[in-house]
Amino acid sequence: MALSLTLPTASGALASYALRGTAPVKPDAGVKFNRIAYSAAHVVADPLAAIDPWLQCAVDWDTTIAYRRHLFSLGLGVAEAMDTAQRGMGLDWPTSLELIRRSLDAAKDVPGALVASGCGTDHLNIDDVKSVDDVIRGYEEQMAAIEALGGKLIVMASRALARVAKSPADYERVYDRILSQAKQPVVLHWLGDMFDPALAGYWGTKDVDAAMDTALGIIAAHPDKVDGIKISLLDKDKEIAMRRRLPKGVRMYTGDDFNYAELIAGDSFGSEPTHGKSDALLGIFDAIAPAASAALGALAQGNSEKFHAILGPTVPLSRHIFAAPTRFYKTGVVFMAWLNGHQKHFTMVGGQQSTRSLQHFAELFRLADAANLLEQPELAVRRMKTLLALHGVEG
Repeated sequence: MALSLTLPTASGALASYALRGTAPVKPDAGVKFNRIAYSAAHVVADPLAAIDPWLQCAVDWDTTIAYRRHLFSLGLGVAEAMDTAQRGMGLDWPTSLELIRRSLDAAKDVPGALVASGCGTDHLNIDDVKSVDDVIRGYEEQMAAIEALGGKLIVMASRALARVAKSPADYERVYDRILSQAKQPVVLHWLGDMFDPALAGYWGTKDVDAAMDTALGIIAAHPDKVDGIKISLLDKDKEIAMRRRLPKGVRMYTGDDFNYAELIAGDSFGSEPTHGKSDALLGIFDAIAPAASAALGALAQGNSEKFHAILGPTVPLSRHIFAAPTRFYKTGVVFMAWLNGHQKHFTMVGGQQSTRSLQHFAELFRLADAANLLEQPELAVRRMKTLLALHGVEG
């Protein structure tokens, strides 16, 4: 007998829903990817900590690191202490640095495991930041701390820089200083204002094409210090245009949670390999990790049809999780981890489990089922029923 439950519809009515009953895809063991793939991983809150969740941060370290080991086991790298981990949105810098340390330690046990860690300016009191020099000092402090652990840097977009910079030249000055000092090639990070409104006008202008020119100029001035750039603009055409203009060997890491399948598959443009495809640094890979691994394995084996067959059905789920207000997408990512048994509770740092409606979760459940992403269907149904009961829906 098929599993079923009662779910609310978009109109607020209740309707019976029967699960498809299709088993989730399992990645083939030992396949080496032909794309670099980082999952921006979430943190698991400690629901038993005696804190005020809106004001303080308590992390369940064992479960958080166990999830990173799960990602490593699937061949995925970890982009650590990024916005998926609620960086600057509940996760403070001291806790972020401890997270980075623990993640790097865990990676030492896994041959070939990739970790890149977010370096930003979020420890600064933004009201005290008066100049570009203040921003540089902020970056340098986090940079030194991460590099002291042996970490690779993701130079995160800075709210403080977006606030005090007066022109593209200010961005050029900051990034020139940071890149000149980097011990190993870094990943740059361009996060659109749909993810963080405080980053509007990044690179010194609200004109995306002009902003792209500035970013490309910075990269061209330091091609040996830039591994790649992750852009999250949710605009595949802008990503492709920028990808084709990157210096030789500099990668485009897609952060487009709406169009990742197409962008990773690539278009084979040009003679430079990195111009014709995107690598990945994606928050959605946290929520769809087994499918992402299986799809990337198929692509590496030359089976693009299988790649799209696996990854294509996950795109509607991703677009739902990342729907506006996009910055609340972390809630959907953690919800998926709870449904699939990777954590015992649906409690988030900062209490952000409250940022989405019951209708949103119900549709997320349907889309996860449609994409064959419910790893333990019986458990997922029990947990969904628990959430429904908390909202007064029985059955």
